[in-house]
Amino acid sequence: MNRIDFWSDKKESEKVISEFNNLKNSLDKVLNLKNKLSNNLDVAQDLKSDYDEELKNLIEIDIKEFSKEIEALEIEILLSGPYDKLGAIVELHSGAGGTEACDWNLMLYRMYDRWCNKKKYKIEVIEKEDGDETGIKSITLIVRGINAYGYLKVEKGVHRLVRLSPFDSASRRHTSFASVDVIPLFENEKVDIEIKESDLRIDVYRSSGKGGQGVNTTDSAVRITHLPTKIVVTCQNERSQIQNKETAMEVLKNKLYNLELENRNKELLNLKGNLMDINFGSQIRSYVMHPYSLVKDHRTNTETSNVEKVLDGDIDIFISANLKGC
Repeated sequence: MNRIDFWSDKKESEKVISEFNNLKNSLDKVLNLKNKLSNNLDVAQDLKSDYDEELKNLIEIDIKEFSKEIEALEIEILLSGPYDKLGAIVELHSGAGGTEACDWNLMLYRMYDRWCNKKKYKIEVIEKEDGDETGIKSITLIVRGINAYGYLKVEKGVHRLVRLSPFDSASRRHTSFASVDVIPLFENEKVDIEIKESDLRIDVYRSSGKGGQGVNTTDSAVRITHLPTKIVVTCQNERSQIQNKETAMEVLKNKLYNLELENRNKELLNLKGNLMDINFGSQIRSYVMHPYSLVKDHRTNTETSNVEKVLDGDIDIFISANLKGC
């Protein structure tokens, strides 16, 4: 960073600064915890000779907070996989359940959006297909931030919702499904993939929207199909067709690179995970809102009765349990 030509390449310099801030943040956490531990030990020693009930209560409160910080640091240490520190490409797809499933998919998007905001991750919607009546059929997100993939990789799978349907006039209980897929967001310079123009089919169309003054009236949305692998990527978040094409190509390169890694090494198959039907019996987590309140992760048996809190983005208990079980 002290080099004279450090700012000559803005993109590279920003990456170095981001890495520096991440390392500094990790070091500050360790030093802060070390100081807290040392201070509490000193106070505990003083209490042996000069007992004070109020001071004892303050230490007990501090120890609880200290334990939470230690656990959070432990989770960060577990993120030691080759791609854990990268950003992530997240895809949400509605499954069995029709309108209910589309609404559930929207609820899942809201949950991850709030979780990303709490983590101070930058989230970008690059493609969204609205449901016929409400909700979202599918949505693709780019999540940028240190360890985004490391955390979100455990969210891959089918998510099941049980509730009294707001769309059923008889207020009957409905079960809905949506799938979450996560792959690493590799840096462009790390993605050494040659894509032939002849292998691509590029379609442009008008971006979808609900109407009003903000609706896009030009054919700026881009859909790219990689013919050899049948991978389809769409982007419609920008008004410029050129920008949408660049973003779609970036996602396509990431998907092809991920696919190449899987083909090179069988051990990397867990990056994509096993594809499962978005239906009964395939869920990794259930969110039950009726006849009782419970969110349960079926891989670790971690559960909580506070469904609303989870849907507001408080999913760290499930992420932590899965990372510890890896």
